[in-house]
Amino acid sequence: MIVLIEFHSNRPEIGKSSNIDSWFGRSLPIHHKYKYSYIKEPKFLLYKGKDSIQLAHLLTRPAHSIINQSFDSRLRIDKRRPINGDGFGVGWYDESNPGPDNTPCIFASVTPAWNNQNLARLAEKIRSPLVFAHVRASTSGTLSENNCHPWKYNRLMWMHNGHIQDFNKIKRKLQQSLRDEIFLFVQGNTDSEWAFALFLNQLSDPQAEKFDHHMLKKAMLKTIEQLNIWAEEAGITEPSLLNFAVTDGCSIVCTRYINSRTEEAASLYFSSGTNFKEYKPGHYRMIKADKREDIVLVASEPLTFEKADWLIIPTNTCFVITSKFNVLLFPIKDQYYNADRMRKRQSIVPPAVL
Repeated sequence: MIVLIEFHSNRPEIGKSSNIDSWFGRSLPIHHKYKYSYIKEPKFLLYKGKDSIQLAHLLTRPAHSIINQSFDSRLRIDKRRPINGDGFGVGWYDESNPGPDNTPCIFASVTPAWNNQNLARLAEKIRSPLVFAHVRASTSGTLSENNCHPWKYNRLMWMHNGHIQDFNKIKRKLQQSLRDEIFLFVQGNTDSEWAFALFLNQLSDPQAEKFDHHMLKKAMLKTIEQLNIWAEEAGITEPSLLNFAVTDGCSIVCTRYINSRTEEAASLYFSSGTNFKEYKPGHYRMIKADKREDIVLVASEPLTFEKADWLIIPTNTCFVITSKFNVLLFPIKDQYYNADRMRKRQSIVPPAVL
């Protein structure tokens, strides 16, 4: 079930199967001309399914897999195609352990994703019902495994596509706001991991055995709100790109967000159905056998060339996948909310009938 909360949009134009040039051509909602001449923009992907999936079907086999996106990105804000070669990370939950001690396993490396044989080998063997994957183009922090997404804290896993503008101007305030155990948890030096720490600080017990999507959504929105408050206090005028994703292994909460009323956030799409199927080598489609949502994919760029498979998540939206596979979209109604931008620039399927 897909439920949109207070959105007013039209059905997107749905086309037939298309090659990569038309998928990423002018007819799609590609980004505006951004103020910056060059922005390092990572990419991420997440999967939640009722059945486990072999990681290769997400990471290596699709013709526009996240690994291929690391050197052939088509939906960048600056419309260039630079390489995301500053490392990668993959996180997953054990399919054989549904208990509270099922913390995520993470494999990360500073080598480019397309040139790591261990990743390709593991992807052919590992299966999981919940996967996070990220290819890094560093905006802050050194080149090290500690700085590769995703990160984990007990059951929770986090990743970020974007950057916190002028992070050095608010870093000390952020650090001083943290409880000791959260402050000491951080091992790297990226804005993204410190944002994760800020998120953990919003939870009363980040080591709890169970969370629900309401708790995760509330903490996520508080995190964004606090970053905006500090940015305003520091006089930061350029926007931050805050596409965050977090999961406890059951629910997922992610955002497509920019603290601007006029600019567009970094791209984010989702696809849902009953089966993610390879119909010829490198080419996949999402099968929708009925109205059930047995699979939900969220990606910075679509993995398939099927226009009907993917819907864009509107700018400044909180996207939630519940433990029962309900898909919920909430507009983030803060000082940067712009209803006109939603109506003019975004397209999404109307809500399912409850």
